[in-house]
Amino acid sequence: MTLDPSEVDRIVFTALGEDLGDPPRDVTSAATIPAAQVDTAELVARADGVVAGLEVAAQVFAATSGGTARFEAKTKDGARVRRGDVLAVVTGPTRALLTAERTALNLLCRMSGVATHTRKWADALEGTKATVLDTRKTTPGLRALEKYAVRAGGGTNKRMGLYDVAMIKDNHKLAAGSITAAYRAVRAQFPDVPVQVEVTTLAEAQEAVEAGADFLLCDNMSPALLREVVEAVGDRVELEATGNLTLETVEAYAATGVDYLSVGGLTHSSPILDIALDLRP
Repeated sequence: MTLDPSEVDRIVFTALGEDLGDPPRDVTSAATIPAAQVDTAELVARADGVVAGLEVAAQVFAATSGGTARFEAKTKDGARVRRGDVLAVVTGPTRALLTAERTALNLLCRMSGVATHTRKWADALEGTKATVLDTRKTTPGLRALEKYAVRAGGGTNKRMGLYDVAMIKDNHKLAAGSITAAYRAVRAQFPDVPVQVEVTTLAEAQEAVEAGADFLLCDNMSPALLREVVEAVGDRVELEATGNLTLETVEAYAATGVDYLSVGGLTHSSPILDIALDLRP
């Protein structure tokens, strides 16, 4: 469970740029806090959840302090935390701490919210064959962080983008003429890329498997229909259920024997986990 340092640097640079402007400045902190003042602050959970993004928060404080802030994590990404828990302690120039505060919290709260939501799905699937997956329904610019947060919450990443897995969806089938034609076109041009096919009926599932698909995306199927697909083709491909899945229906879908449940809401609808930065008196 790692983050690409270059991605973290890019995101932190962009996020701080939104706050600090050009030339970069925090007018309130510059006006009210002596340049030489040093303080210690705590990152404190304001709600129960799962933490993710401590490394990212640390990088924000490092950026505003010129690398002088000392960040000490008191827990680790993926850990369950309770309201009032101290997640990290950071010591450095007070101006730098307060300049970093909102940017660090925006990223940490967002990532921890995704991890907390994902953990609910992972817990619901515990003891079953199925695993919860994310999708490409991520916040623009934050995909790497949000998919990392899914992993921290016990989920699994699907494709990162349009480049690493070919996904033949309804519009591709229509444009190519059929599932088989679309599959052959992809395989001819990109022979080494895994191919997934979106299917909505048992007949489509059978056609996709016969064409050579590596795995199927079973879209908006009822548990009963999904079970038929699992029984018909499940020993030949991996199967993923998607569409209108909820925590209330997760047990029924997992019971079909499907391999994965993909949930766009992990990244597009997760509320933040409330976390605060408190200066020590």
